[in-house]
Amino acid sequence: MAKLNWGMIGGGEGSQIGPAHRLGAGLDGDFVFVAGALDHRAAEGRAYGQRLGLAADRAYGDWQEMLACETARDDGVDLVTVATPNATHFAITKAFLEAGFHVLCEKPMTMTVEEAEEIVGLSRETGKICAVNYGYTGYALVRHMRAMVARGDLGAIRLVKAEFAHGHHADAADADNPRVRWRYDPAQAGVSAQFADCGIHALHMASFVTGQEVDKLSADCVSCIPSRVLEDDAMVNFRMNGGTVGRLWTSSIAIGRQHGLTLQVFGEKGGLRWSQEQPNQLYYMPLGKRLEVIERGEGNLSPEGDRASRVTVGHAEGMPLAFANIYADLAEAIRARKEGRPCDPAADLYPRAEDGLRSMAAVFAVAQSGKADGLWVDARPPMFR
Repeated sequence: MAKLNWGMIGGGEGSQIGPAHRLGAGLDGDFVFVAGALDHRAAEGRAYGQRLGLAADRAYGDWQEMLACETARDDGVDLVTVATPNATHFAITKAFLEAGFHVLCEKPMTMTVEEAEEIVGLSRETGKICAVNYGYTGYALVRHMRAMVARGDLGAIRLVKAEFAHGHHADAADADNPRVRWRYDPAQAGVSAQFADCGIHALHMASFVTGQEVDKLSADCVSCIPSRVLEDDAMVNFRMNGGTVGRLWTSSIAIGRQHGLTLQVFGEKGGLRWSQEQPNQLYYMPLGKRLEVIERGEGNLSPEGDRASRVTVGHAEGMPLAFANIYADLAEAIRARKEGRPCDPAADLYPRAEDGLRSMAAVFAVAQSGKADGLWVDARPPMFR
């Protein structure tokens, strides 16, 4: 099977997210890394790209050069990943979609709801994939949770509780640290800090697992460190279109919490609990029965869970493997389109531009509600109302 050509914008030397993407894209041999504009400093980006093995003529100085050159090639990239600062996502993603490329964009997909609606429309108009990297949905047991809910193991879902809380911004002395300060600056971060950074991961996972979307929400947003303009802690109550009640807590000042992404789902016939810091175990309590611990890799779980499990049972599973499952989904989707066949249903799980749009609408809804003392507001994007 021919490999697909892959390119990356951003994710340069010292990037937190770049290595995870390169590991994930290369794990299964579906993609070959052939092009990149890895740094806003042209010389450094070209040099780093060549150290990673890119040919000199495909280690680009900026994304505009990469777009022009890859468009002109017969062997141009099949997929481009956008891993640049948030404010640049819209312009880059739009340009590559318009030029006929499939795109995987880091979250948040855009900075405004209007921009996100434009990307959704453009993806539909061009027929090109625009995926958004809610990479934690690539974990095998998260996908198995989704399958259990879909097949009715828990009955009707009553309540979902999501958390994404850490304590890495709890030191007020970090107020002038540039790596922290920008996150709470509206000029650089937009209308939200902690919810837009971490909370939308938890909210998207709640939708991914339950198969429901958020209709309305009420938010309590606070800046526990008074010098911050934007929130470092938020509690969000929400209602979903299938009748499920939702609770979400996200924080960056929760000392003692490391990553803190967890999801609990409670239905008529049972409950589920999963934590990203212990991703190999899924806790399942059937109504009136004993607690079961479902182990990743034990086999015969669900097609979605089995397909996403990469290492034998008992061994640790990590974030790059979850990212690899997103890339494996995209490889299958791209090949299916090229071959004119349906996509494997167990692989048709990558987050879409529509998910990025719903997240951006939720960010603005949380900001609006937080300023209005928890007023319940419509969390749906205008185009989906």
